[in-house]
Amino acid sequence: MMHEDEIPTDAALVRRLLTHQFPQWAELPVSPVDSAGTENAIYRLGDELAVRLPRMAGAVGQVEFERDCLPWLAALLPTAVPEPVAVGQPGQGYPFPWAINRWIDGSHPTTVPARAPDGHRLAGDLGEFVAALRGADATGARPGYRSVPLRTRDASVREWTARAAHDVDAPALLSAWEQALDQPEWDGPPMWTHGDLIPGNILVNGGRLHAVIDFGTAGVGDPACDAIAAWTLLSAETRKTFRAAAGFDDAAWARGRGWALTFVSGIDYYRRTNPAMAELGRRAVTEVLAEPAG
Repeated sequence: MMHEDEIPTDAALVRRLLTHQFPQWAELPVSPVDSAGTENAIYRLGDELAVRLPRMAGAVGQVEFERDCLPWLAALLPTAVPEPVAVGQPGQGYPFPWAINRWIDGSHPTTVPARAPDGHRLAGDLGEFVAALRGADATGARPGYRSVPLRTRDASVREWTARAAHDVDAPALLSAWEQALDQPEWDGPPMWTHGDLIPGNILVNGGRLHAVIDFGTAGVGDPACDAIAAWTLLSAETRKTFRAAAGFDDAAWARGRGWALTFVSGIDYYRRTNPAMAELGRRAVTEVLAEPAG
């Protein structure tokens, strides 16, 4: 397990929950989904559904948030997002609410090649998604996990950089981090952000963006955090296409670099339990440090 407070799950538990709460789906095949996700265990249910069970208490709020927000956000966005179908209740020894969503076909992208035509199309699609999400009505919405001031992560970045000192150039990382902290803070109105645009939350089909999933970190605030896709996924060439489509100004782009550096926390934390997330942290740091700050 990845977390000390994680609740174990398996297909047998899912079957029992379905039998007692949603018997209409209890006979469908249930199989675990191989995922690098850190907050929810995912099971495919038949051909058309997916079951998401929060791994720990801190992820429980995602269930009702996605049920309430995704249907109306979906109507405003240029790509598919999860479609909530039902919310289950604690039971059968499992202590949390849980969700059933429509299954979305697609594959997770690998690093987008520097000059591949599909890379620029995907980068443009991602930018258009970010811009459309940013335009949604933010009235009454909760703050996003990463749409808060960057400085709130200062102590964490310094701690996890020290723990990952054998994996990264720690002095260079901290210098880049301080440059990001020096940027003007967001002083505009709160805007919607996804907050976790990493390969595991993006589905592609035919080289184009097909869906964006897992809105657990979504909310409103500083839109800069959605620039992280530039360094968690895109190449130096394709990230220019992404930036143009998303419309990030210089200060937001620089703060986005800082948010990409916060993924240093995953290098040591997930080193043994989730190698894909540890590697994502290494890639994000490497990509930021490989380019000028301007």
